[in-house]
Amino acid sequence: MGTVTRFDAVAEHERTRAALRAVILRLVQLLRDVPDLEAASGVPVWTVGDVGAHLAGVHFAYSAGFTDEAVEWDALLPAGGGSFGERIAAVNATSIGLFGGEERTRIGEFIAERSEMFLRVTEGLPPDTPVDAPWLGLKPSLTLAAATGLMLSESLVHGLDIARGAGLPWPIGPDEASLVLGQSMPTMMPLGLDAEKARGVSLAFDLVIKGGPRLAVVVENGAATVTRDAPPRAYDCRITAEPVAFLLVSFRRMPVWKAITYGRMRAGGRKPWLAMRLGELIGSP
Repeated sequence: MGTVTRFDAVAEHERTRAALRAVILRLVQLLRDVPDLEAASGVPVWTVGDVGAHLAGVHFAYSAGFTDEAVEWDALLPAGGGSFGERIAAVNATSIGLFGGEERTRIGEFIAERSEMFLRVTEGLPPDTPVDAPWLGLKPSLTLAAATGLMLSESLVHGLDIARGAGLPWPIGPDEASLVLGQSMPTMMPLGLDAEKARGVSLAFDLVIKGGPRLAVVVENGAATVTRDAPPRAYDCRITAEPVAFLLVSFRRMPVWKAITYGRMRAGGRKPWLAMRLGELIGSP
């Protein structure tokens, strides 16, 4: 069943903070180099400028939780709370309207300011510090480690969307991808579960990311749990993947067939054919 490798939560959180700071510097330069903010991006129906505005909203939302800024989330979210997908759609629609016209030329600077604010006010806080994220509908709140990982994932994936639309390079390193998968996936994968499809399902996946992390993904009758350093157990299917490939497949930026064809993902275990079920049950945010 493999060896369980323990990770240092504090050290990994610090590496995630350092990665976020480095990626933001690249992101700001990317936005400066974009020749046309109205060009189509890697996100259907969004322009490059829309993606940048969305990222500005992401960094504003996370940093606002540590300041005195009041955000009327009830006015932005669907009445009655809505499903996870409905909440995300509502916030996304609001975020792309935050900047318009000439204001979009300074999106990069705004993102830099807000991300630096987030890193400054959270410096030295434990990774398990609670962070409010009402747009996710989480009870209890996110941990600081998960929030930092989510900011890194948004910056990496949407940086790729901007670069694809602008025809510019945007490399994603395996260490960056591994940090995203370890810090944010245990929180986000259960939220992305399609409860209707998962009703009556009982499956356990051993998700092995080359270089780490290793995640136990268990779907049981309409709910999912994702655990790092899980005790040894029997799994239905083992999925082994390179970190960048799994990140891009998870966010629908790379088709799974391509990752498999190039040897960047493979299935094994007792029932390897069940690997495709994971993507069917758990969607991207």
